[in-house]
Amino acid sequence: MAYVVTEPCFDCKYTDCVVVCPADCFYEGERMLFIHPDECLDCDACRPECPVDAIFYEDDVPEPWREFIALNREMAPLCPSIVDRKPPLAGPTRP
Repeated sequence: MAYVVTEPCFDCKYTDCVVVCPADCFYEGERMLFIHPDECLDCDACRPECPVDAIFYEDDVPEPWREFIALNREMAPLCPSIVDRKPPLAGPTRP
């Protein structure tokens, strides 16, 4: 099991979660971040740092966003690793 980045990250990409990840398992897609499920330590450090509540433990991903489990698994290996804070996209705003 692993944590999963879901729909609220789309066009957002806050990187608060990235800088607290001890496993460096985040990957940067063009419009959202992804977590590599084979690298995730299930430590829960990232989830509370996400200002748009986009990160869920795999078993807790809401039903409408379940496809993001496979999307993270598929996209993380194709995207560059991200370990540093970057400016977010202009999409959803921080609550």
